Amino acid sequence: MRRIASIDIGTNTVLLLVAEAEPGQPPQALVERCEITRLGQGVDQTKVLAPEAIARTVEVLKAYGAIAREQGAEVVAVGTQALREVRNATVFLDPARRALGGEIEIISGSREAQLAYSAVTGAFPELAARCAVVDVGGGSTEITLADGGQVVSRQSTKLGSVRLHERFCKSDPPSESEWAALVAHVEETLAGALAQGVPAGTPLVGIAGTVTTLAAIEGGVHPYDGAKVHGTRLSRGQVDKWTERLRRMSVAERRKVRGLEPKRADVIDAGAAILRGVMARATAEEVVVSDRGVRWALVYERLGRPTVSPGG
Repeated sequence: MRRIASIDIGTNTVLLLVAEAEPGQPPQALVERCEITRLGQGVDQTKVLAPEAIARTVEVLKAYGAIAREQGAEVVAVGTQALREVRNATVFLDPARRALGGEIEIISGSREAQLAYSAVTGAFPELAARCAVVDVGGGSTEITLADGGQVVSRQSTKLGSVRLHERFCKSDPPSESEWAALVAHVEETLAGALAQGVPAGTPLVGIAGTVTTLAAIEGGVHPYDGAKVHGTRLSRGQVDKWTERLRRMSVAERRKVRGLEPKRADVIDAGAAILRGVMARATAEEVVVSDRGVRWALVYERLGRPTVSPGG
């Protein structure tokens, strides 16, 4: 029996999964945690990590490191978009590594997209042969296309819920002109990233906080329970409905919405706009919701997976 503590340090959230597996068996979750620390606060404009964001995130990593030690688990940690683009990553990485007692790998957008696909194929083996995966994060959105069990395209865009909120949403709620500019930016970026489109009929799977939050809101899941949203489906109409409702609410009003984590209230409208844009560009009438993201893919790499590892 081997145990892994996988940690995904994102622009908005820090996720922990402690899992174990016997040889030849799929991993089983022992501990799961999600904390919103907003490491990427202000990064879109400044290109540096803010001291208070570093402090918040390091405190969470201390707690995660303690859990890993209590569980006797090997730590595997990755950092994503915020750490990819800042000039002062080492200011965070040095104390973060000490807090965890292990290394932190800053992964490329391409690797993040591949991990997203790997996570989906582990969760939904029936979709491994042909699917599109969208991972809407705080600082970036990754889109992966697979056909014939092979990854045929990986795109990492600088579309993120935190990034777009900070760049466009100066009013609360955003003004019509601010919202129009945000939507135009999403459409322009996706037109370049998905210039070839997505083959008709390709199943779309969504991972990360935006899509799981929208599923929780639609299903009235409170407090959040990953098991209750994992595998559910959101129609294009439902995504449209909640994007429009949320963008017209103030942050204070959003915090009262059942199923919406209050710390995510200020950025959920921007995240929803990204998901809606991807669905439109992919001509997808629904998105399959997955609660198992990059942290699960890291576990599969080390403990084995319930499906054959994809090519590409």
